[in-house]
Amino acid sequence: MKQFSELYLQLDQTTKTSRKLELMAQYFRDAPIEDAAWALYFLCGSKLKRLVKSTALRSWAAEVASVPDWLFSECYDAVGDLAETISLLVSAHNREKASETTVDPRPVKLSNLIHEIVSPLATQVESRKRQIVVDRWNELGAHECFVFNKLLTGSFRVGVSRGLVVRALAEAIGLEPEVLTHRLMGSWEPSPDFIRQLSNPDTRDARISQPYPFFLANSFENLAVDLEKPTDWLAEWKWDGFRAQIIRRSGQSFIWSRGEELVTQRFPELHSLLKTLPNGTVLDGEIVAYKDDTILPFTSLQRRIGLKNATKKILRDIPVAFVAFDVLEHDSTDIRDLPLCERRRLLQSLAEPLVAAQRQEEEEVFRLSYDVSNTSQTLLLLSPALLFASWTDLDLLRQNCREQQAEGVMVKHLQSPYRVGRPRGDWWKWKIEPYCVDAVMIYAQQGHGRRAGLFSDFTFGVWDDGKLVPFAKAYSGLTDEEMKQVDAFVRKNTIERFGPMVKIEPELVFELGFENIQLSTRHKSGVAVRFPRILAWRHDKKPKDADSLSTIQAMLTGSQATK
Repeated sequence: MKQFSELYLQLDQTTKTSRKLELMAQYFRDAPIEDAAWALYFLCGSKLKRLVKSTALRSWAAEVASVPDWLFSECYDAVGDLAETISLLVSAHNREKASETTVDPRPVKLSNLIHEIVSPLATQVESRKRQIVVDRWNELGAHECFVFNKLLTGSFRVGVSRGLVVRALAEAIGLEPEVLTHRLMGSWEPSPDFIRQLSNPDTRDARISQPYPFFLANSFENLAVDLEKPTDWLAEWKWDGFRAQIIRRSGQSFIWSRGEELVTQRFPELHSLLKTLPNGTVLDGEIVAYKDDTILPFTSLQRRIGLKNATKKILRDIPVAFVAFDVLEHDSTDIRDLPLCERRRLLQSLAEPLVAAQRQEEEEVFRLSYDVSNTSQTLLLLSPALLFASWTDLDLLRQNCREQQAEGVMVKHLQSPYRVGRPRGDWWKWKIEPYCVDAVMIYAQQGHGRRAGLFSDFTFGVWDDGKLVPFAKAYSGLTDEEMKQVDAFVRKNTIERFGPMVKIEPELVFELGFENIQLSTRHKSGVAVRFPRILAWRHDKKPKDADSLSTIQAMLTGSQATK
């Protein structure tokens, strides 16, 4: 546990990618295999199920540290992170009571902590949970206590990407990162056996359900300036949907999200499509809300994404389709190294008979399974190639992408293989400019992680009948220096406090950007926006210069007019 905690601390203290890579590779070389498995699990972003409520942890820590609840709350507000607050208070108490503290001289292994301490909490009564947790607080050093609390609260995060973790592990065990990326896709258990499977030098393995690592595009501002002949490139709409791979192998079907989550059961209407796929086929594409031959806004699809089991009403109101834009496996052969132009021809040859077959089969299956009367729902769409003779032509198409419920265009080199991750050069995304409004900051809340202790989460308002109405929340877009300046303003200009949130003097104006807009009964403004972020701090504007709710409603009217 000490070894893993030191790794966490060292990773948190450096911003150099090469140093982070070195630290993780050395850890994987030195750590016991059972600890390395769990470290890999956590570093890749997986979390334990929360077995102890945060309120209980707060109460126990306050008791151990002999501080009243109000003082614990003040400390929490100052620190901004529950795990760190607990570790600081408990460690300070333990130092004061060092002569009375019983320290376990046996080093605690990370794997033992999980198997023998954390996992058994699920079956313990509250009093026994308290004793187990408090005993660990007393035994662990300050850094280990902090990491232990992070694991307990399910808030363990460290500033490394999954790709960097894979590179470090690949360096430690002597395999190509692409091989490990493939083996780490999907669900896996952090065990010594799994680490041994990862280390197998025979790279021909592939589990039946296993998806391929996704190829991601880079953002581009001006394709016409930096790319060459348009005839060398394929352009498609950048669909505003749910990126997924659909897989058919050995008579079994699977749907995997880009986040490496198996979501087959969340989209039952696609099961009949999956059954029509030839065995040994993997398609890459987007799941979109699709009804009456029309792609619906992403906000409709959002109602589906979070549901593990869709109701009949949801299936009827928001059916989905799969927009295919690539084929990665054909006739049980990995074809990712083929150029895109060849993969595209294969995709077209697959799509035509699939569309015909699913239309014959789907109506009966859909009606019997989901009680939808006599409605044939298209399940497979082929992402169309956009026709353009120049980059100016493509830009004109891009400007009208919202009419297609798209958020821009994709530009892909026709000779490109299907790569892993986000390499530059072959795939580009050229998004439409966001909607923009000027809004006034009216509420603030302290952040977490790197910005713990700073007011960094903000609520913005726009004018309506002479009053500022809450319109959007945003926390990204400011530089570190700007964040410090805003934090200082918030502290000096707080009007009222509501727990961790404070109301501030409405003096600061910011330009906000967002991708989409829709009506909402849950928001005071009556509208909800997608991906709001801060574009600029408008020092040149006063609060009275901010936009009104009517301006935003006009945007909504224009957006609805394109549907």
